This record gives sequence, C-alpha cells and structure tokens, in this order.
Amino acid sequence: MTALDDDKPTPRGELTIQVIPLPSDTNANGDVYAGWVVKQMDIAAASRAGRISRGRNATVAIDRMEFLSPLRVGSQVSCYCELVDIGRSSMKIRVEVWTLDRSASTPRKVTEALFVFVAIDEHGRIREVPEQ
Repeated sequence: MTALDDDKPTPRGELTIQVIPLPSDTNANGDVYAGWVVKQMDIAAASRAGRISRGRNATVAIDRMEFLSPLRVGSQVSCYCELVDIGRSSMKIRVEVWTLDRSASTPRKVTEALFVFVAIDEHGRIREVPEQ
C-alpha cells in the first residue's frame, strides 16, 4: 500500500466466503454474536487450508482477535484469507472480515486473526502438506 492508499484501506488476501447474518445470529440489539463471526472465519480459513493441503485439516490455534466495529444483521460479511506461512504439516492463514452494511457504499473492516491448521490424514494423524 502506498501513502496515497492509506485513507482507503482494502482487504488483504483472497475473497473466500460471503454470508449475510440473520436475526438468529444476533443479540437483542441486532449486533452479530462474536462466536458467529469466529465460526465464519474458521470455515473460510479451513476452506483455504484444504485447498493448500489438498485434503483434510484441523484448526489448532487462533491468534488474538480484536473487534474494530460491530456487525449488524443483514450486512454482507466477507472473509478474505491470505497464506502467511507454511510448514512441514502446518499452515498459518490470516483471515480478515469486512462488512458492507445495507445503507453503506463502502466496506469496513471488522476484525482479523491468524488461524493455524495442520494437515491430517483419514485417521486424524498429522501428515505433510504437499509441495506447492
């Protein structure tokens, strides 16, 4: 990003999933539960990890997460994934969540976190990630 782009932040990574939270995903004020957001992030990161590892994988860690702004019911929620590091059997994937509110014209960032996955075989044992 250049100095000219600093006032217009954009998502990093590949758009992996887009969903719209329903009233059942929110509290009494219409704000989406944090757990629902984490679930969507884990689904997105697992999808990316599955493509990288060409098979089954498991979440082993989620790095610190901080919510920058609330999500409202009916907003379009987008998860962007970026491979940060790959080890012998592990993958670190950054997930950014952006939202586009129904009445807004520009998206805003909600949160991000680093998810760590390991590739596993059909018996649930750790396996190597194939070379990319």
